[in-house]
Amino acid sequence: MDLNGIDRKLLNLLQVEFPLTREPFADLGLQLGIEADEVLHRIGQLEAEGIIRQVSPIVDGRKLGYQSTLAAMRVAESRLDEAVKVIIEHPGVSHAYERNHHFNFWFTLAIPPGADIDTELRRLTTPIGAEAVFALPALKLFKLRVFFNMDEDEGTAAASEAPPGKTLPGEVELSRTERAVINELQQDLPLIPRPFTAMSARLGLEVEDFLAQCQSLKQRGIIRRFAAALNHRKAGFTANAMTCLVAPVEAVDIAGQKLAALGEVSHCYQRKTNPLWPYNLFAMIHGHSREMCQEIADKTSRETGLTDYVLLFSTKEFKKTRVKYLL
Repeated sequence: MDLNGIDRKLLNLLQVEFPLTREPFADLGLQLGIEADEVLHRIGQLEAEGIIRQVSPIVDGRKLGYQSTLAAMRVAESRLDEAVKVIIEHPGVSHAYERNHHFNFWFTLAIPPGADIDTELRRLTTPIGAEAVFALPALKLFKLRVFFNMDEDEGTAAASEAPPGKTLPGEVELSRTERAVINELQQDLPLIPRPFTAMSARLGLEVEDFLAQCQSLKQRGIIRRFAAALNHRKAGFTANAMTCLVAPVEAVDIAGQKLAALGEVSHCYQRKTNPLWPYNLFAMIHGHSREMCQEIADKTSRETGLTDYVLLFSTKEFKKTRVKYLL
């Protein structure tokens, strides 16, 4: 799809924050100088072309009592198709990729309160016959914000949604109404002039009350953001590299903050290590080419003094969506 200036500005607006208002498409139109109907048409086209994956809330599952982890496996090429079918069917798997490494299958897993990560991981992966599998749970968050700047030649990521080096949150108490609102919101936003009016009606709420609940959930960080998720490859950012570094304990915070400050970095975590995986600092780098990602990683290595690192490029995308946290 040949994107013009308005499309690019619209994509930037949708990634930063979708208006939680009675007529959100009209409000977007005011910022772009176009009518609401044209906004709806353009978003519909961008979805049809696969550039926009979905417009929905980004929910902090930990505040809902969910546990999550990054997981890695070594799967024989002959069993890879079978592994894909098993992994992507799990409702708690939101991302799944093949990467160019000995550990070739990587995915994220979220499980509801009361479940155990290791038990669920064994249950999920035993039928696959993986040669090795391990969890890499996050210990500290330095950055979590994806933003592909459609107006500039180089991609930048907006500021982190958490202070650098923030410890991960625990579960919060939610009212019955808040739970109902969260459940209702977790769908691809319908392209109608007043989408939240229809949602609130299904819950028996006035739209003003529904939107007030949404704002409250945002202010408390339960909803991190309401925004569009883009297909980065179709948006022009054809390479992404999961950069994994070995950082001494005393250097983790400084290095994590340096990585988080980079516009090309969307995610940055300190993660738990294990005998198979010594790398404890993870940063997701996005660029228009692999060479760009490599240059950024090399420069970061020089500036931080962390020379033991690997770049894992995704070679196939098996699944990428947002987890639906059912309450």
